[in-house]
Amino acid sequence: MRKSILILPVLAVAIIVFLSSIFIVDEREKVLVLQFGQIKQVVEEPGLGFKLPVIQDVVRYDARILSLDTDTIEVTPSDDRRLVVDAFARYRIADVTQFRQAVGVGGTRAAEDRLSSILNAQIREVLGTTGVTSDTILSSERGDLARRIRDNARTSAESLGLEIVDVRLKQTNLPQQNLDATFARMRAEREREAADEIARGNEAASRVRAAADRTVTETVSQAQRDAEITRGEADAERNRIYAEAYGDNSEFFAFYRSLSALENSLRGDNSTLVFSPTSGFLSEMFNSVRATGVNAGSIENIDIETLRDMAPEVEISPDLPEMERQRLEEDGVALPGQNEEDATGATN
Repeated sequence: MRKSILILPVLAVAIIVFLSSIFIVDEREKVLVLQFGQIKQVVEEPGLGFKLPVIQDVVRYDARILSLDTDTIEVTPSDDRRLVVDAFARYRIADVTQFRQAVGVGGTRAAEDRLSSILNAQIREVLGTTGVTSDTILSSERGDLARRIRDNARTSAESLGLEIVDVRLKQTNLPQQNLDATFARMRAEREREAADEIARGNEAASRVRAAADRTVTETVSQAQRDAEITRGEADAERNRIYAEAYGDNSEFFAFYRSLSALENSLRGDNSTLVFSPTSGFLSEMFNSVRATGVNAGSIENIDIETLRDMAPEVEISPDLPEMERQRLEEDGVALPGQNEEDATGATN
């Protein structure tokens, strides 16, 4: 009974010691077995491993390809045009023993800090090389520059037990102050081009408007000239007709014009005119009849139809008594609304 009681604790301790001496290595890991800080065993193959319990410790490192984004830095190419460069790298732990010796207990975090310093130094060195300009960095040669940075950084990274797989320039921009100045210059250039386009448009519009105004002026002037010519020809023809009609008797012409003027003066509500005996308005009307009467004129060269057309229309008051209207019809006078044939028929 006593032996069974002693065996159980011993067996439990043995099991605990056995389990603590076993460790599992994943295929994504590399393992170091340390004894008092000294490397006693390196396990890179997946499977079971054994170590001394309590005395030895197991440190695990990622064996996969890791990613590192560098800090944004400013570089000055050979054309003295400052640029802000941001890169990233792909790396892995190639020699886990050397890696442990280089970074100590800092592990991956300490290694990335040192690797970031190495990459930044190589970026400044390669992009600042003579012949490398900002245009080169932004051209198709960008890949060649990234490979040069990778190759130069590999030598320094080997001392850390790291292998740099790839390096890429993620973005390349101008510094913020330069970027604002560039945008302001671009904006000013676009505004200048817009102002030039507006000025050319206004110039073209002014030319079109001036041509249209000139065409309008020429057309109106031509029409006015033609109208004046036509009006002058009509006045000349009218005066010629008047001269032919009244040339043989100027006194009758003056008398007729005075009667027409008097008739026009009495139109509308104006039914009363007062003249002095010496009025110039009446002189032409009565000078020819005061002493000798109106002289007989020759009508051989006078067109009777023209005189009839020029004669004013006879207006008879609608208030004329019916007896007077019948008397006028018997005398052969054509009343308004009655043609000459009706008047002649009434007389016969």
